[in-house]
Amino acid sequence: MSDPVELLIAAERLPADYAEIVEMHWKPLATRIARAAANRKPLIVGINGAQGTGKSTLCKFLEVLLKQRGLRAVTLALDDLYLTQAERLQLAAEVHPLFETRGVPGTHAVAMGFSIIEAVLAGREFEIPHFDKSCDDRSNDVTRVSGPVDVLLFEGWCIGAVPEKASALARPINLLEAEEDPEGTWRTLVNHWLGEDYKQLFGLIDLLVMLKVDSFDSVLANRRLQEQKLADLNPIGPGLMDEEALVRFISHYERLTRHILTEMPDRTDILYSIGPDQRPRIGN
Repeated sequence: MSDPVELLIAAERLPADYAEIVEMHWKPLATRIARAAANRKPLIVGINGAQGTGKSTLCKFLEVLLKQRGLRAVTLALDDLYLTQAERLQLAAEVHPLFETRGVPGTHAVAMGFSIIEAVLAGREFEIPHFDKSCDDRSNDVTRVSGPVDVLLFEGWCIGAVPEKASALARPINLLEAEEDPEGTWRTLVNHWLGEDYKQLFGLIDLLVMLKVDSFDSVLANRRLQEQKLADLNPIGPGLMDEEALVRFISHYERLTRHILTEMPDRTDILYSIGPDQRPRIGN
């Protein structure tokens, strides 16, 4: 077996019929990206999707498929831009306790994201950091990338998101907000940063792709699967969560995820509806 797509399917332990997904969905997407890159290079492609929609898997296939089209693609995950645990603890102590938990706007090193994208646009070497979720902290490992890069795949759960209206912040959306952010300080700051630093960062995206689940209810089920994978890789990782911790963790994401699912589909460049099996539905 020498076909790069088949090798990747095997390496990712995906079922053999995943080749149909690649043929039906990811190859046409790669072709569209390649055409866009022909007119604008380097091209920054944003890939938005809630937890468990297959963003990282998609990026791996796009790297292979774009290479077959003569383009060098590199992936930058928003998750890898998380602030260190120590930085988030400081933010929690000085601003609001809920910022201790990674995820929402305000818990990323946005300046690091700008630096990487600026290096891509300039054709310079750069380093991609890595965040170890099993330890809930940034790893010491980095990936060094020598330029130039034709396509940067910038993936993350809130990539391309825009702020909510201020009036929408008045009422808590779940128990976490009601009990731990009763005055709305945390969610107001999250919304503010989304309209400031993150808006500028996401403004560098040339093409926005959305992997859309049916509802927020799908997120918890998908996140459980991710947690199991983390546990399989590192059973004693201090960052692993039990069910109660997982539900609380996901609650941090609920407001913005629901907003994205409502607002983004009408303005994204490319939309894929993701089914319960975590695969694009036929008809995208």
